[in-house]
Amino acid sequence: MQCIRRQPKRSVSQENILLEQSRRVAALNGIRLGLKDDKDLKFLLKGSQLLKVKSSSWRKERFYKLQEDCKTIWQESKKVLRSPESQIFSIEDIRDVRSGHKTEGMEKYAKDVPEYRCFSIIFKDQRKNLDLIASSEDDANHWIAGLGKIIAHSNSMNQKQKLQHWIHTCLRKADKNKDNKMSLKELKDFLKEVNIEVDDYHAKKIFQHCDKSKTEALEDDEIEEFYKILTERKEIDSIFQVYSDPEGFMSCQNLVRFLYEIQQEEDAVVAAPALIQRYEPNERAKRGNAMTKDGFLMYLLSDEGNIFNPSHRKVYQDMTQPLSHYLVSSSHNTYLMEDQITGPSSTEAYIRALTKGCRCVELDCWDGPNSEPVIYHGYTLTSKILFSDVIKAIKNYAFKTSPYPVIISLENHCSVDQQKVMAQHMTTILQDMLLVAPVDGNKSQFPSPEQLKGKVLVKGKKLSRQEDPINGNNNLEAEDVSDEDEAAEIEDESVKTKVEQKGKSDTLKLAKELSDTVVYCKSVHFEGFDDPNHPRAFYEMSSFSESKALKLAQESGTSFIHHNIRHLSRIYPAGWRTDSSNYSPVDLWNVGCQIVALNFQTAGTEMDVYQGRFQDNGFSGYVLKPEFLRDEQTKFNPKSITEGTWGTKKKLLLKIISGQQLPKVNKSKNSIVDPKVTIEIHGVQQDNNKKQTKVIENNGFNPNWNEEFTFDIEVPALALVRFVVEDFDMSTKNDFIGQYTLPFTSLKQGYRHIHLLTKNGDPYSSSTLFVYINIQDCD
Repeated sequence: MQCIRRQPKRSVSQENILLEQSRRVAALNGIRLGLKDDKDLKFLLKGSQLLKVKSSSWRKERFYKLQEDCKTIWQESKKVLRSPESQIFSIEDIRDVRSGHKTEGMEKYAKDVPEYRCFSIIFKDQRKNLDLIASSEDDANHWIAGLGKIIAHSNSMNQKQKLQHWIHTCLRKADKNKDNKMSLKELKDFLKEVNIEVDDYHAKKIFQHCDKSKTEALEDDEIEEFYKILTERKEIDSIFQVYSDPEGFMSCQNLVRFLYEIQQEEDAVVAAPALIQRYEPNERAKRGNAMTKDGFLMYLLSDEGNIFNPSHRKVYQDMTQPLSHYLVSSSHNTYLMEDQITGPSSTEAYIRALTKGCRCVELDCWDGPNSEPVIYHGYTLTSKILFSDVIKAIKNYAFKTSPYPVIISLENHCSVDQQKVMAQHMTTILQDMLLVAPVDGNKSQFPSPEQLKGKVLVKGKKLSRQEDPINGNNNLEAEDVSDEDEAAEIEDESVKTKVEQKGKSDTLKLAKELSDTVVYCKSVHFEGFDDPNHPRAFYEMSSFSESKALKLAQESGTSFIHHNIRHLSRIYPAGWRTDSSNYSPVDLWNVGCQIVALNFQTAGTEMDVYQGRFQDNGFSGYVLKPEFLRDEQTKFNPKSITEGTWGTKKKLLLKIISGQQLPKVNKSKNSIVDPKVTIEIHGVQQDNNKKQTKVIENNGFNPNWNEEFTFDIEVPALALVRFVVEDFDMSTKNDFIGQYTLPFTSLKQGYRHIHLLTKNGDPYSSSTLFVYINIQDCD
């Protein structure tokens, strides 16, 4: 039996000293956040009892408190053997704080409690929402406002402030006896905490250098000296020295030279003085219109020093072209949180997809009890949600991330009566948002995203004997239309059995009321590419399984491109992807397919590339296709690249210099990462490529690679660049650390930082790569 060593009991005076120290640390962190003496912050630091809600029968009181680091929340747990780490969650992990009954859990289990006492914490990853009830309206308001302020102020911190906050938090954690001093052992523990393995000799050398008082413990200024040594960026110092004078100042003129010659900034003369004013912390340097090393580092870590072109963070493309000229961020079976067979369905999945910029969501509709249609994956054991609840979620979240149109892709399996209920719900809930008539009388081509701002379009079946949706309707009440049953394609034995038992019909009776909601996106079976003498109406669109679409792209690439200039095409994952895995969207974008639907709930390379493509153009969910994918005369074929108008070939010269504060993958105290970087090109077949750095052993804090790579890019407009950092493991699969993907055309040149993302696509607070980029025209 393992003996547990008890900590010696502290005296009352010791406890008071520690309490006072904790208050001082909390106050200092509050100041760092810009929340000095904030009443909401003080309330959170004191903590309060909250009711945690899990179900109609599970509602229990728990104590919640903001820790002194102002970064983590401690939650009381009654579970036996629960580790201390599992009782803490980071504010960085919070995506949103919602007041009232704004989650499924609150809607179902807390309707008896006034909204003003309720709030929910929504996490960034796949973690369940935390639904909480405060004892009073004031307490709820303190929590909602306090968390909101901390999140907002943390996000507005610059990289240097984030790094300082993080390192001081780790120092505090390593100070086991809380005496505000650091022994050699505590220093070594701290280095492991920040993900760096230092041998005893090197650790002792750093310690002795900083221990000016020779007391065998670092304190105050000595700890600051240690912090400076730790955060030194020699690779940036050497760049700065080239452009600075002996006193350590870079003149505005030299900054202009650096921006123009190295960073390839065309507006260097205008940008330089603005950068000095924005990032230079030294007032003397600022008055002299110069930059110090600290200001230079702050610039390189800022948005202006980012690898992603900051002007592409806004909508900059022409948004007045027909809808079919854009790639559209699209989700498959949006309601699913996990797999395709047994996982839960949730309105939360729609909210997550829409806030990630998704503009086309899917609704699989079936008859439900009490004449209320439900959404779930037909023939499977996935749970069911009300159609009306999904439409409410769409109404509330459709335009929070982007003002451009949302397409509801209906897969309708309902009876005529419940179809009428669906139409009624969409009309009454969405009201003016729902597009029910052509825009500006346009009857020959799609309206533009600009014209459709704030509108929800319905994609679905249309009564065949009804006159076309653009020119009006007749009075037909209902009739049979062809059925498109994607759920029946699932390669699962139990699903196949249920489909056979049901006796799948090729037709479905369609209600006029539902048919009337479809204006520009009429679903039809694909019968082949247009006969030039008998072209199909532009508003008719088809859905293709990934295998069918890839076959068309392979065998008839140019014809598919021409089809996609005038018509919308929707692609969905193959039936065998029951685990909700994804396919690569790139080959289908390359032939102009607009609505390439992926499983948003599944992280991985495909989703990274997807989000990389759609962070362009202001994260609006719409990206204008290159001109050669919109030109009626185009001869472009991605499978056979010949000379043409698809842009000048480029040579990408890339140097991976260093990494900063890479996160620990294995949370074990003694586990240090061995990072390596892989650079991938995703584009036309000739451009697809992958190269990797060497492995740096035992250093996730500040690894240095200094390795150069060259890539030839045939079609720059279609290429994306993905940087992946992994923890190398000789015996098993490498562990993912972080990644960043962006369009080739959004790359900035010169010395740049890459701000890494988690596997779910959320930014790490201070994990970066430092790189050098140079792009040249090929001869």
